[in-house]
Amino acid sequence: MADTRYTKDHEYIQVTGDIGVVGITDYAQQQLGDIVFVELPEVGRSFGKGDEAAVVESVKAASEIYAPVGGEVIEVNAAIEGEPAVVNEDPTGRGWFLKLRVADAAELGDLMDEGAYRQYVATLG
Repeated sequence: MADTRYTKDHEYIQVTGDIGVVGITDYAQQQLGDIVFVELPEVGRSFGKGDEAAVVESVKAASEIYAPVGGEVIEVNAAIEGEPAVVNEDPTGRGWFLKLRVADAAELGDLMDEGAYRQYVATLG
């Protein structure tokens, strides 16, 4: 079963073993509005925790997507490049951005679990 963790920048990572699926939360897609463009990294690229990993553009703004933990990109969701609206429709399902091979599982401990993330979002008003 996947363990999902969250960042204060509203990215999530669903981790199973040493593989993490990265995307943006439902809160993030609501704040962005209609997503019209997604730029994904190349497979094989490595990121450190907090590095810019992807870009998403909406009718309101462009926003960077940061790597929640360090790792190597092993797959990207090419479907959302052709149909970026999927991110709005199903951000934590079909709208994922990339899969990382997690370099250091200890970095996951710095992220929020679902309960802590819900409390964080509630403080944003």
